[in-house]
Amino acid sequence: MAGGGKKEKGEALGRALIRQRNKAAAAAKERGEALAFARRRAMPLESVIDVSDIDAVLQRAAEADQLAEAASVSSDSDLVIDLDATGETVEERRLLRKEQEALHASSLSVPRRPPWHNQMTVEELDANERRAFLVWRRNLARLEENDKLVLTPFEKNIDIWRQLWRVLERSDLLVMVVDARDPLFYRCPDLEAYAKEIDEHKRTMLLVNKADLLPLNIRKRWADYFKAHDILFVFWSAKAATATLEGKKLSGYSEEESASLDLDTKIYGRDELLMRLQAEAESIVAQRRTSTAEEDHDVSSSDSASSVAKHVVVGFVGYPNVGKSSTINALVGEKRTGVTHTPGKTKHFQTLIISEELTLCDCPGLVFPSFSSSRHEMVACGVLPIDRMTKHREAIQVVADRVPRNILEQIYKITLPKPKPYESQSRPPTAAELLRAYCASRGHVSHAGLPDETRAARQILKDYIDGKIPHFELPPGVADVEAGREVIARSEGPATSSAANESDADDLDEEDEDAVDPAEPDMKDVLDDLESFDLANEGSKTAAKKKKEASHKHHKKPQRKKDRSWRVGNDGGDGTAVVRVFQKPAVNLSAVNVSGRV
Repeated sequence: MAGGGKKEKGEALGRALIRQRNKAAAAAKERGEALAFARRRAMPLESVIDVSDIDAVLQRAAEADQLAEAASVSSDSDLVIDLDATGETVEERRLLRKEQEALHASSLSVPRRPPWHNQMTVEELDANERRAFLVWRRNLARLEENDKLVLTPFEKNIDIWRQLWRVLERSDLLVMVVDARDPLFYRCPDLEAYAKEIDEHKRTMLLVNKADLLPLNIRKRWADYFKAHDILFVFWSAKAATATLEGKKLSGYSEEESASLDLDTKIYGRDELLMRLQAEAESIVAQRRTSTAEEDHDVSSSDSASSVAKHVVVGFVGYPNVGKSSTINALVGEKRTGVTHTPGKTKHFQTLIISEELTLCDCPGLVFPSFSSSRHEMVACGVLPIDRMTKHREAIQVVADRVPRNILEQIYKITLPKPKPYESQSRPPTAAELLRAYCASRGHVSHAGLPDETRAARQILKDYIDGKIPHFELPPGVADVEAGREVIARSEGPATSSAANESDADDLDEEDEDAVDPAEPDMKDVLDDLESFDLANEGSKTAAKKKKEASHKHHKKPQRKKDRSWRVGNDGGDGTAVVRVFQKPAVNLSAVNVSGRV
Protein backbone atom coordinates (compact mmCIF):
# COMPACT_ATOMS: atom_id res chain seq x y z
CA MET A 1 0.00 0.00 0.00
CA ALA A 2 2.83 2.33 0.90
CA GLY A 3 4.58 1.67 -2.40
CA GLY A 4 1.37 2.28 -4.33
CA GLY A 5 0.79 5.56 -2.50
CA LYS A 6 4.24 6.86 -3.36
CA LYS A 7 3.68 5.95 -7.01
CA GLU A 8 0.37 7.81 -7.11
CA LYS A 9 1.96 10.87 -5.48
CA GLY A 10 4.79 10.81 -8.05
CA GLU A 11 2.36 10.61 -10.94
CA ALA A 12 0.31 13.47 -9.53
CA LEU A 13 3.43 15.62 -9.16
CA GLY A 14 4.45 14.87 -12.75
CA ARG A 15 0.98 15.73 -14.03
CA ALA A 16 1.05 18.98 -12.04
CA LEU A 17 4.41 19.97 -13.53
CA ILE A 18 3.19 19.15 -17.03
CA ARG A 19 0.01 21.16 -16.49
CA GLN A 20 2.04 24.11 -15.16
CA ARG A 21 4.36 24.03 -18.17
CA ASN A 22 1.43 23.77 -20.58
CA LYS A 23 -0.28 26.72 -18.89
CA ALA A 24 2.89 28.80 -19.15
CA ALA A 25 3.27 27.91 -22.82
CA ALA A 26 -0.39 28.72 -23.49
CA ALA A 27 -0.07 32.06 -21.66
CA ALA A 28 3.06 32.96 -23.66
CA LYS A 29 1.25 32.00 -26.85
CA GLU A 30 -1.71 34.18 -25.92
CA ARG A 31 0.55 37.13 -25.17
CA GLY A 32 2.34 36.67 -28.48
CA GLU A 33 -0.96 36.48 -30.36
CA ALA A 34 -2.20 39.58 -28.52
CA LEU A 35 0.97 41.46 -29.46
CA ALA A 36 0.71 40.36 -33.09
CA PHE A 37 -2.98 41.33 -33.15
CA ALA A 38 -2.16 44.75 -31.69
CA ARG A 39 0.44 45.27 -34.41
CA ARG A 40 -2.06 44.32 -37.09
CA ARG A 41 -4.65 46.72 -35.68
CA ALA A 42 -2.12 49.53 -35.50
CA MET A 43 -1.56 52.09 -38.23
CA PRO A 44 -0.33 50.76 -41.60
CA LEU A 45 3.41 50.35 -41.91
CA GLU A 46 4.82 53.62 -43.19
CA SER A 47 8.33 54.86 -43.66
CA VAL A 48 9.31 57.62 -41.22
CA ILE A 49 12.20 59.76 -42.42
CA ASP A 50 11.39 63.34 -41.44
CA VAL A 51 10.11 64.24 -37.98
CA SER A 52 9.70 67.62 -36.36
CA ASP A 53 11.62 68.64 -33.28
CA ILE A 54 8.70 68.22 -30.89
CA ASP A 55 7.85 64.82 -32.38
CA ALA A 56 11.44 63.70 -31.94
CA VAL A 57 11.44 64.83 -28.30
CA LEU A 58 8.18 63.04 -27.55
CA GLN A 59 9.32 59.91 -29.32
CA ARG A 60 12.59 59.80 -27.42
CA ALA A 61 10.77 60.34 -24.13
CA ALA A 62 8.32 57.52 -24.89
CA GLU A 63 11.14 55.16 -25.81
CA ALA A 64 13.01 56.09 -22.65
CA ASP A 65 9.93 55.34 -20.55
CA GLN A 66 9.39 51.99 -22.20
CA LEU A 67 13.05 51.05 -21.77
CA ALA A 68 13.64 52.40 -18.27
CA GLU A 69 16.01 49.56 -17.52
CA ALA A 70 18.38 50.66 -20.31
CA ALA A 71 21.43 52.44 -18.96
CA SER A 72 21.40 56.14 -19.56
CA VAL A 73 24.47 57.17 -21.48
CA SER A 74 25.84 60.52 -20.38
CA SER A 75 26.64 62.97 -23.10
CA ASP A 76 30.37 63.48 -23.38
CA SER A 77 30.19 66.25 -25.95
CA ASP A 78 30.64 69.85 -24.83
CA LEU A 79 28.77 72.66 -26.50
CA VAL A 80 31.29 75.11 -27.91
CA ILE A 81 30.05 78.50 -29.08
CA ASP A 82 32.50 80.38 -31.22
CA LEU A 83 31.75 84.06 -30.69
CA ASP A 84 34.84 85.24 -32.54
CA ALA A 85 35.04 85.27 -36.30
CA THR A 86 37.40 82.50 -37.37
CA GLY A 87 37.73 83.70 -40.93
CA GLU A 88 37.61 80.18 -42.39
CA THR A 89 37.07 79.91 -46.10
CA VAL A 90 34.59 77.61 -47.77
CA GLU A 91 37.36 75.24 -48.83
CA GLU A 92 38.74 75.07 -45.29
CA ARG A 93 35.32 74.31 -43.86
CA ARG A 94 34.79 71.61 -46.48
CA LEU A 95 38.12 69.97 -45.63
CA LEU A 96 37.34 70.15 -41.92
CA ARG A 97 33.98 68.54 -42.53
CA LYS A 98 35.64 65.76 -44.54
CA GLU A 99 38.03 65.11 -41.65
CA GLN A 100 35.16 64.91 -39.20
CA GLU A 101 33.24 62.55 -41.50
CA ALA A 102 36.24 60.24 -41.79
CA LEU A 103 36.69 60.34 -38.03
CA HIS A 104 33.06 59.37 -37.30
CA ALA A 105 32.58 57.02 -40.25
CA SER A 106 32.54 53.97 -37.95
CA SER A 107 29.64 55.44 -35.94
CA LEU A 108 27.51 55.80 -39.07
CA SER A 109 26.14 52.25 -39.33
CA VAL A 110 22.89 50.42 -39.87
CA PRO A 111 21.14 49.03 -36.77
CA ARG A 112 22.04 45.46 -35.85
CA ARG A 113 19.52 42.92 -34.68
CA PRO A 114 20.40 41.66 -31.17
CA PRO A 115 21.17 37.94 -30.74
CA TRP A 116 18.13 35.72 -30.35
CA HIS A 117 17.17 32.03 -30.13
CA ASN A 118 14.05 29.94 -30.53
CA GLN A 119 13.37 29.70 -26.79
CA MET A 120 12.89 33.49 -26.43
CA THR A 121 9.37 34.81 -25.99
CA VAL A 122 7.85 37.43 -28.24
CA GLU A 123 7.99 40.07 -25.50
CA GLU A 124 11.68 39.47 -24.81
CA LEU A 125 12.57 39.62 -28.50
CA ASP A 126 10.56 42.81 -28.99
CA ALA A 127 12.13 44.48 -25.92
CA ASN A 128 15.67 43.53 -27.00
CA GLU A 129 15.13 44.86 -30.51
CA ARG A 130 13.71 48.15 -29.24
CA ARG A 131 16.55 48.54 -26.76
CA ALA A 132 19.20 47.99 -29.44
CA PHE A 133 17.38 50.36 -31.80
CA LEU A 134 17.22 53.04 -29.08
CA VAL A 135 20.98 52.79 -28.52
CA TRP A 136 21.52 53.18 -32.27
CA ARG A 137 19.28 56.26 -32.37
CA ARG A 138 21.17 57.79 -29.44
CA ASN A 139 24.50 57.34 -31.18
CA LEU A 140 23.19 59.10 -34.28
CA ALA A 141 21.72 61.86 -32.09
CA ARG A 142 25.22 62.54 -30.73
CA LEU A 143 26.49 62.87 -34.28
CA GLU A 144 23.73 65.35 -35.07
CA GLU A 145 24.89 67.51 -32.15
CA ASN A 146 28.24 68.00 -33.87
CA ASP A 147 28.07 71.32 -35.71
CA LYS A 148 30.76 70.24 -38.17
CA LEU A 149 28.70 67.28 -39.41
CA VAL A 150 25.52 67.29 -41.49
CA LEU A 151 23.57 64.05 -41.11
CA THR A 152 21.06 63.38 -43.86
CA PRO A 153 17.51 62.11 -43.17
CA PHE A 154 17.32 58.38 -42.51
CA GLU A 155 14.73 55.71 -41.71
CA LYS A 156 13.42 56.04 -38.13
CA ASN A 157 10.74 53.33 -38.10
CA ILE A 158 11.96 50.15 -36.40
CA ASP A 159 9.40 48.01 -38.26
CA ILE A 160 11.00 48.91 -41.60
CA TRP A 161 14.42 47.84 -40.27
CA ARG A 162 12.87 44.57 -39.06
CA GLN A 163 11.98 43.78 -42.66
CA LEU A 164 15.64 44.26 -43.58
CA TRP A 165 16.78 41.97 -40.75
CA ARG A 166 14.49 39.17 -41.96
CA VAL A 167 15.70 39.48 -45.54
CA LEU A 168 19.37 39.45 -44.49
CA GLU A 169 18.92 36.32 -42.37
CA ARG A 170 17.01 34.40 -45.02
CA SER A 171 19.12 35.29 -48.04
CA ASP A 172 22.14 33.37 -49.29
CA LEU A 173 23.07 36.10 -51.77
CA LEU A 174 22.33 39.76 -51.04
CA VAL A 175 21.69 41.95 -54.10
CA MET A 176 22.00 45.70 -53.56
CA VAL A 177 20.15 47.54 -56.34
CA VAL A 178 21.73 50.90 -57.22
CA ASP A 179 21.14 53.54 -59.89
CA ALA A 180 23.73 53.38 -62.67
CA ARG A 181 23.90 57.18 -62.93
CA ASP A 182 25.45 57.47 -59.43
CA PRO A 183 26.17 54.01 -57.97
CA LEU A 184 28.23 55.21 -55.01
CA PHE A 185 25.40 57.42 -53.76
CA TYR A 186 23.07 54.40 -53.42
CA ARG A 187 25.69 51.99 -52.08
CA CYS A 188 25.89 51.27 -48.33
CA PRO A 189 29.23 49.65 -47.42
CA ASP A 190 28.17 49.04 -43.81
CA LEU A 191 25.27 46.88 -45.02
CA GLU A 192 27.80 44.65 -46.79
CA ALA A 193 29.79 44.42 -43.54
CA TYR A 194 26.62 43.52 -41.61
CA ALA A 195 25.90 40.70 -44.07
CA LYS A 196 29.42 39.36 -43.42
CA GLU A 197 28.78 39.52 -39.68
CA ILE A 198 25.69 37.33 -40.05
CA ASP A 199 27.46 34.78 -42.25
CA GLU A 200 31.07 35.02 -43.36
CA HIS A 201 30.22 33.24 -46.61
CA LYS A 202 27.38 35.59 -47.51
CA ARG A 203 28.25 37.89 -50.40
CA THR A 204 26.77 41.12 -51.73
CA MET A 205 26.26 41.79 -55.43
CA LEU A 206 25.84 45.30 -56.82
CA LEU A 207 23.00 45.26 -59.39
CA VAL A 208 23.61 48.44 -61.43
CA ASN A 209 20.09 49.18 -62.66
CA LYS A 210 19.16 51.67 -65.43
CA ALA A 211 22.43 50.88 -67.21
CA ASP A 212 20.78 51.68 -70.56
CA LEU A 213 21.09 55.37 -69.62
CA LEU A 214 24.90 55.11 -69.62
CA PRO A 215 27.11 55.16 -72.72
CA LEU A 216 29.47 52.26 -73.30
CA ASN A 217 32.63 54.13 -72.37
CA ILE A 218 31.13 55.20 -69.03
CA ARG A 219 30.17 51.60 -68.28
CA LYS A 220 33.75 50.59 -68.98
CA ARG A 221 35.05 53.14 -66.48
CA TRP A 222 32.67 51.96 -63.79
CA ALA A 223 33.52 48.33 -64.53
CA ASP A 224 37.22 49.10 -64.08
CA TYR A 225 36.47 50.88 -60.80
CA PHE A 226 34.40 47.97 -59.44
CA LYS A 227 37.03 45.41 -60.39
CA ALA A 228 39.80 47.51 -58.82
CA HIS A 229 37.88 47.60 -55.51
CA ASP A 230 36.85 43.90 -55.63
CA ILE A 231 33.11 44.61 -55.93
CA LEU A 232 30.82 41.98 -57.46
CA PHE A 233 28.60 43.82 -59.98
CA VAL A 234 26.22 43.28 -62.89
CA PHE A 235 24.82 45.86 -65.32
CA TRP A 236 21.06 45.56 -65.71
CA SER A 237 18.04 47.46 -67.02
CA ALA A 238 14.65 46.53 -65.59
CA LYS A 239 12.89 48.82 -68.08
CA ALA A 240 14.56 47.16 -71.05
CA ALA A 241 13.83 43.67 -69.71
CA THR A 242 10.17 44.54 -69.16
CA ALA A 243 9.92 45.98 -72.68
CA THR A 244 11.44 42.79 -74.08
CA LEU A 245 8.87 40.67 -72.25
CA GLU A 246 6.06 42.82 -73.65
CA GLY A 247 7.46 42.66 -77.18
CA LYS A 248 8.41 46.33 -77.26
CA LYS A 249 11.71 47.97 -78.12
CA LEU A 250 13.35 50.86 -76.30
CA SER A 251 14.88 53.65 -78.32
CA GLY A 252 18.65 53.71 -78.05
CA TYR A 253 18.88 50.16 -76.67
CA SER A 254 19.69 47.06 -78.70
CA GLU A 255 19.79 43.61 -77.15
CA GLU A 256 22.05 42.29 -79.93
CA GLU A 257 24.62 45.03 -79.32
CA SER A 258 24.56 44.37 -75.59
CA ALA A 259 25.07 40.63 -76.15
CA SER A 260 28.11 41.26 -78.33
CA LEU A 261 29.98 43.09 -75.53
CA ASP A 262 32.22 41.51 -72.94
CA LEU A 263 30.84 40.22 -69.64
CA ASP A 264 31.97 43.26 -67.67
CA THR A 265 30.15 45.94 -69.68
CA LYS A 266 27.21 44.05 -71.18
CA ILE A 267 23.67 44.66 -69.94
CA TYR A 268 22.32 41.33 -68.77
CA GLY A 269 18.98 40.00 -69.95
CA ARG A 270 16.35 38.32 -67.80
CA ASP A 271 17.46 34.71 -68.30
CA GLU A 272 21.14 35.58 -68.02
CA LEU A 273 20.61 37.43 -64.76
CA LEU A 274 18.59 34.56 -63.25
CA MET A 275 21.33 32.10 -64.14
CA ARG A 276 24.01 34.39 -62.71
CA LEU A 277 22.11 34.89 -59.45
CA GLN A 278 21.46 31.19 -59.00
CA ALA A 279 25.09 30.30 -59.76
CA GLU A 280 26.45 32.84 -57.26
CA ALA A 281 24.01 31.72 -54.55
CA GLU A 282 24.80 28.04 -55.10
CA SER A 283 28.53 28.71 -54.84
CA ILE A 284 27.96 30.50 -51.51
CA VAL A 285 25.91 27.59 -50.14
CA ALA A 286 28.55 25.11 -51.33
CA GLN A 287 31.30 27.05 -49.54
CA ARG A 288 29.23 27.17 -46.37
CA ARG A 289 28.64 23.42 -46.47
CA THR A 290 32.29 22.73 -47.13
CA SER A 291 33.46 24.82 -44.19
CA THR A 292 30.82 23.24 -41.92
CA ALA A 293 31.87 19.73 -42.97
CA GLU A 294 35.52 20.51 -42.33
CA GLU A 295 34.71 21.70 -38.83
CA ASP A 296 32.47 18.75 -37.94
CA HIS A 297 34.55 16.07 -39.77
CA ASP A 298 31.32 14.19 -40.47
CA VAL A 299 31.39 14.32 -44.25
CA SER A 300 34.31 13.44 -46.44
CA SER A 301 35.95 16.09 -48.59
CA SER A 302 34.73 14.45 -51.80
CA ASP A 303 31.11 14.36 -50.65
CA SER A 304 31.22 17.97 -49.43
CA ALA A 305 32.76 19.19 -52.66
CA SER A 306 30.17 17.39 -54.79
CA SER A 307 27.23 18.61 -52.75
CA VAL A 308 25.09 21.13 -54.60
CA ALA A 309 22.47 23.35 -53.02
CA LYS A 310 18.94 22.25 -53.81
CA HIS A 311 17.35 25.58 -52.91
CA VAL A 312 18.83 29.08 -52.64
CA VAL A 313 17.36 32.45 -51.63
CA VAL A 314 18.37 35.79 -53.14
CA GLY A 315 17.42 39.01 -51.32
CA PHE A 316 17.03 42.44 -52.92
CA VAL A 317 17.73 45.56 -50.83
CA GLY A 318 18.49 49.20 -51.53
CA TYR A 319 17.25 52.76 -51.42
CA PRO A 320 13.65 53.64 -52.36
CA ASN A 321 12.85 54.22 -56.02
CA VAL A 322 15.94 52.50 -57.46
CA GLY A 323 13.98 49.77 -59.24
CA LYS A 324 13.83 46.81 -56.84
CA SER A 325 10.16 46.04 -57.46
CA SER A 326 10.57 46.59 -61.22
CA THR A 327 13.47 44.16 -61.22
CA ILE A 328 11.41 41.58 -59.31
CA ASN A 329 8.52 41.91 -61.77
CA ALA A 330 10.88 41.56 -64.75
CA LEU A 331 12.53 38.44 -63.27
CA VAL A 332 9.22 36.81 -62.32
CA GLY A 333 7.74 37.60 -65.72
CA GLU A 334 4.57 39.23 -64.43
CA LYS A 335 3.50 42.03 -62.11
CA ARG A 336 3.78 40.66 -58.59
CA THR A 337 4.80 43.81 -56.70
CA GLY A 338 3.45 47.35 -56.89
CA VAL A 339 5.49 49.88 -58.86
CA THR A 340 5.06 53.68 -58.67
CA HIS A 341 7.20 56.79 -59.09
CA THR A 342 6.66 57.62 -55.40
CA PRO A 343 9.35 56.04 -53.20
CA GLY A 344 8.22 53.74 -50.40
CA LYS A 345 5.57 51.73 -52.29
CA THR A 346 6.71 48.37 -50.87
CA LYS A 347 5.71 48.08 -47.19
CA HIS A 348 6.67 44.49 -46.29
CA PHE A 349 9.22 42.02 -47.61
CA GLN A 350 7.80 39.57 -50.13
CA THR A 351 8.96 36.06 -50.98
CA LEU A 352 8.57 35.03 -54.63
CA ILE A 353 9.33 31.51 -55.87
CA ILE A 354 10.93 31.50 -59.32
CA SER A 355 11.61 27.76 -59.49
CA GLU A 356 12.30 24.83 -57.18
CA GLU A 357 15.92 25.97 -56.91
CA LEU A 358 15.55 29.77 -56.68
CA THR A 359 13.50 32.10 -54.45
CA LEU A 360 13.58 35.91 -54.45
CA CYS A 361 12.96 38.23 -51.47
CA ASP A 362 11.97 41.86 -52.05
CA CYS A 363 12.74 44.20 -49.14
CA PRO A 364 11.13 47.63 -48.66
CA GLY A 365 13.36 50.54 -49.61
CA LEU A 366 15.37 52.03 -46.75
CA VAL A 367 17.11 55.39 -46.50
CA PHE A 368 20.43 54.67 -44.84
CA PRO A 369 22.15 57.38 -42.76
CA SER A 370 25.00 59.13 -44.53
CA PHE A 371 27.14 62.25 -44.52
CA SER A 372 27.71 62.62 -48.25
CA SER A 373 24.44 64.16 -49.44
CA SER A 374 21.90 66.81 -48.56
CA ARG A 375 18.13 66.66 -48.34
CA HIS A 376 17.75 68.50 -51.65
CA GLU A 377 20.07 66.04 -53.39
CA MET A 378 18.01 63.14 -52.03
CA VAL A 379 14.85 64.74 -53.43
CA ALA A 380 16.51 65.24 -56.81
CA CYS A 381 17.66 61.60 -56.87
CA GLY A 382 14.16 60.33 -56.07
CA VAL A 383 14.96 58.96 -52.62
CA LEU A 384 12.58 61.37 -50.88
CA PRO A 385 9.11 62.01 -52.36
CA ILE A 386 8.90 64.98 -54.72
CA ASP A 387 5.37 65.87 -53.64
CA ARG A 388 6.51 66.42 -50.05
CA MET A 389 9.29 68.89 -50.79
CA THR A 390 8.89 72.35 -49.30
CA LYS A 391 11.85 74.14 -50.93
CA HIS A 392 11.80 73.47 -54.65
CA ARG A 393 14.52 75.91 -55.71
CA GLU A 394 17.24 74.07 -53.79
CA ALA A 395 16.37 70.76 -55.45
CA ILE A 396 16.26 72.39 -58.89
CA GLN A 397 19.67 73.93 -58.22
CA VAL A 398 21.07 70.39 -57.90
CA VAL A 399 19.76 69.65 -61.40
CA ALA A 400 21.15 72.92 -62.79
CA ASP A 401 24.58 72.21 -61.29
CA ARG A 402 24.82 68.71 -62.76
CA VAL A 403 23.40 69.23 -66.27
CA PRO A 404 25.12 71.64 -68.70
CA ARG A 405 23.33 74.77 -69.79
CA ASN A 406 23.10 73.87 -73.49
CA ILE A 407 21.58 70.45 -72.72
CA LEU A 408 18.75 72.05 -70.74
CA GLU A 409 18.12 74.52 -73.55
CA GLN A 410 18.05 71.74 -76.18
CA ILE A 411 15.71 69.47 -74.22
CA TYR A 412 13.15 72.06 -73.17
CA LYS A 413 13.59 74.41 -76.18
CA ILE A 414 14.20 77.39 -73.92
CA THR A 415 16.77 80.18 -73.73
CA LEU A 416 18.42 80.71 -70.37
CA PRO A 417 19.80 84.14 -69.38
CA LYS A 418 23.53 84.56 -70.00
CA PRO A 419 25.88 85.35 -67.10
CA LYS A 420 26.79 88.97 -66.44
CA PRO A 421 30.15 90.26 -67.72
CA TYR A 422 31.59 90.36 -64.19
CA GLU A 423 30.36 86.81 -63.41
CA SER A 424 31.98 83.54 -64.31
CA GLN A 425 30.95 82.72 -67.86
CA SER A 426 30.97 78.99 -67.10
CA ARG A 427 28.68 79.19 -64.07
CA PRO A 428 25.57 77.01 -64.12
CA PRO A 429 22.17 78.67 -64.39
CA THR A 430 20.39 79.47 -61.17
CA ALA A 431 17.23 77.70 -60.13
CA ALA A 432 15.20 80.89 -60.55
CA GLU A 433 16.44 81.38 -64.12
CA LEU A 434 15.63 77.79 -65.09
CA LEU A 435 12.19 77.79 -63.48
CA ARG A 436 11.15 81.14 -64.94
CA ALA A 437 12.32 80.21 -68.42
CA TYR A 438 10.45 76.89 -68.19
CA CYS A 439 7.26 78.59 -66.94
CA ALA A 440 7.47 81.20 -69.71
CA SER A 441 7.81 78.54 -72.42
CA ARG A 442 5.03 76.32 -71.04
CA GLY A 443 2.69 79.05 -69.82
CA HIS A 444 2.61 77.86 -66.20
CA VAL A 445 1.10 80.75 -64.25
CA SER A 446 -0.27 80.63 -60.71
CA HIS A 447 -3.52 82.21 -59.55
CA ALA A 448 -1.66 85.39 -58.55
CA GLY A 449 -0.29 85.91 -62.05
CA LEU A 450 3.24 84.84 -61.07
CA PRO A 451 5.20 81.93 -62.61
CA ASP A 452 4.08 78.61 -61.13
CA GLU A 453 7.54 77.49 -60.04
CA THR A 454 6.28 74.61 -57.88
CA ARG A 455 4.59 72.89 -60.82
CA ALA A 456 7.60 73.48 -63.05
CA ALA A 457 9.98 72.12 -60.39
CA ARG A 458 8.02 68.90 -60.01
CA GLN A 459 7.99 68.29 -63.76
CA ILE A 460 11.71 68.99 -64.13
CA LEU A 461 12.56 66.70 -61.21
CA LYS A 462 10.43 63.88 -62.65
CA ASP A 463 12.19 64.25 -66.01
CA TYR A 464 15.52 64.21 -64.19
CA ILE A 465 14.67 61.00 -62.32
CA ASP A 466 13.11 59.20 -65.31
CA GLY A 467 16.17 59.85 -67.47
CA LYS A 468 14.67 62.35 -69.91
CA ILE A 469 17.42 64.74 -68.83
CA PRO A 470 20.73 62.90 -69.48
CA HIS A 471 23.13 63.00 -66.56
CA PHE A 472 25.50 60.66 -64.73
CA GLU A 473 28.43 60.69 -62.36
CA LEU A 474 31.89 59.35 -63.13
CA PRO A 475 34.06 57.23 -60.83
CA PRO A 476 36.22 59.14 -58.35
CA GLY A 477 39.35 60.64 -59.88
CA VAL A 478 37.91 61.63 -63.28
CA ALA A 479 37.93 65.30 -64.34
CA ASP A 480 34.70 67.24 -64.55
CA VAL A 481 35.53 68.53 -68.05
CA GLU A 482 35.45 65.00 -69.37
CA ALA A 483 32.12 64.47 -67.65
CA GLY A 484 30.70 67.51 -69.40
CA ARG A 485 31.88 66.26 -72.79
CA GLU A 486 30.37 62.86 -72.15
CA VAL A 487 27.04 64.38 -71.16
CA ILE A 488 26.98 66.47 -74.34
CA ALA A 489 27.79 63.39 -76.41
CA ARG A 490 24.87 61.63 -74.71
CA SER A 491 22.34 64.27 -75.83
CA GLU A 492 19.20 63.65 -77.86
CA GLY A 493 20.19 63.26 -81.51
CA PRO A 494 23.44 62.54 -83.35
CA ALA A 495 23.37 65.82 -85.25
CA THR A 496 22.62 67.79 -82.12
CA SER A 497 25.29 65.96 -80.15
CA SER A 498 27.94 66.48 -82.81
CA ALA A 499 27.15 70.17 -83.05
CA ALA A 500 27.19 70.46 -79.29
CA ASN A 501 30.55 68.66 -79.17
CA GLU A 502 32.03 71.03 -81.74
CA SER A 503 30.76 74.12 -79.94
CA ASP A 504 31.96 72.78 -76.61
CA ALA A 505 35.36 71.93 -78.03
CA ASP A 506 35.66 75.40 -79.58
CA ASP A 507 34.76 76.99 -76.27
CA LEU A 508 37.33 74.89 -74.46
CA ASP A 509 40.00 75.76 -77.04
CA GLU A 510 39.25 79.46 -76.75
CA GLU A 511 39.46 79.27 -72.99
CA ASP A 512 42.80 77.48 -73.22
CA GLU A 513 44.17 80.08 -75.61
CA ASP A 514 43.04 83.01 -73.56
CA ALA A 515 44.13 81.42 -70.25
CA VAL A 516 42.01 83.89 -68.32
CA ASP A 517 40.49 82.93 -65.04
CA PRO A 518 36.73 83.54 -65.41
CA ALA A 519 36.30 83.68 -61.65
CA GLU A 520 38.22 87.01 -61.47
CA PRO A 521 36.02 89.86 -62.85
CA ASP A 522 37.46 92.84 -64.66
CA MET A 523 36.85 96.06 -62.69
CA LYS A 524 36.33 98.06 -65.86
CA ASP A 525 33.53 95.74 -66.90
CA VAL A 526 32.01 95.95 -63.45
CA LEU A 527 32.02 99.77 -63.43
CA ASP A 528 30.67 99.94 -66.97
CA ASP A 529 27.91 97.54 -66.09
CA LEU A 530 27.00 99.47 -62.93
CA GLU A 531 27.00 102.79 -64.83
CA SER A 532 24.80 101.34 -67.53
CA PHE A 533 22.57 99.93 -64.82
CA ASP A 534 22.16 103.39 -63.23
CA LEU A 535 21.50 105.05 -66.56
CA ALA A 536 19.06 102.40 -67.51
CA ASN A 537 17.39 102.73 -64.13
CA GLU A 538 17.01 106.51 -64.50
CA GLY A 539 15.82 106.15 -68.07
CA SER A 540 13.30 103.55 -67.01
CA LYS A 541 12.01 105.87 -64.26
CA THR A 542 11.60 108.78 -66.71
CA ALA A 543 9.91 106.58 -69.25
CA ALA A 544 7.61 105.20 -66.55
CA LYS A 545 6.69 108.74 -65.45
CA LYS A 546 5.93 109.84 -69.01
CA LYS A 547 3.96 106.74 -69.60
CA LYS A 548 1.98 107.38 -66.45
CA GLU A 549 1.19 110.96 -67.50
CA ALA A 550 0.31 109.86 -71.02
CA SER A 551 -1.96 107.19 -69.67
CA HIS A 552 -3.59 109.74 -67.38
CA LYS A 553 -4.25 112.06 -70.28
CA HIS A 554 -5.44 109.25 -72.40
CA HIS A 555 -7.95 108.09 -69.85
CA LYS A 556 -9.19 111.68 -69.08
CA LYS A 557 -12.86 112.20 -69.77
CA PRO A 558 -13.34 114.03 -73.12
CA GLN A 559 -14.90 117.47 -72.75
CA ARG A 560 -17.48 119.08 -75.02
CA LYS A 561 -16.39 122.02 -77.13
CA LYS A 562 -18.11 125.06 -75.68
CA ASP A 563 -19.93 127.55 -77.89
CA ARG A 564 -18.19 130.88 -77.41
CA SER A 565 -19.74 132.68 -80.39
CA TRP A 566 -21.55 135.10 -78.10
CA ARG A 567 -18.25 136.69 -77.16
CA VAL A 568 -17.55 140.08 -78.73
CA GLY A 569 -14.44 140.65 -80.73
CA ASN A 570 -12.00 143.55 -80.52
CA ASP A 571 -13.68 146.28 -82.53
CA GLY A 572 -11.34 149.10 -81.46
CA GLY A 573 -8.23 147.44 -82.87
CA ASP A 574 -6.19 148.15 -79.75
CA GLY A 575 -6.14 144.55 -78.65
CA THR A 576 -8.80 144.84 -75.95
CA ALA A 577 -12.24 143.40 -76.10
CA VAL A 578 -15.28 145.63 -76.40
CA VAL A 579 -17.25 145.80 -73.15
CA ARG A 580 -21.02 146.14 -73.37
CA VAL A 581 -22.76 147.62 -70.39
CA PHE A 582 -26.35 146.72 -69.69
CA GLN A 583 -28.17 149.13 -67.36
CA LYS A 584 -31.24 148.09 -65.46
CA PRO A 585 -34.30 150.35 -65.76
CA ALA A 586 -34.90 152.77 -62.85
CA VAL A 587 -37.70 151.93 -60.46
CA ASN A 588 -40.45 154.55 -59.76
CA LEU A 589 -40.75 154.36 -56.00
CA SER A 590 -43.72 156.77 -55.75
CA ALA A 591 -45.77 154.63 -58.07
CA VAL A 592 -44.91 151.54 -56.05
CA ASN A 593 -45.93 153.27 -52.82
CA VAL A 594 -49.27 154.43 -54.26
CA SER A 595 -50.07 150.94 -55.51
CA GLY A 596 -49.18 149.50 -52.16
CA ARG A 597 -51.54 151.82 -50.32
CA VAL A 598 -54.39 151.08 -52.60
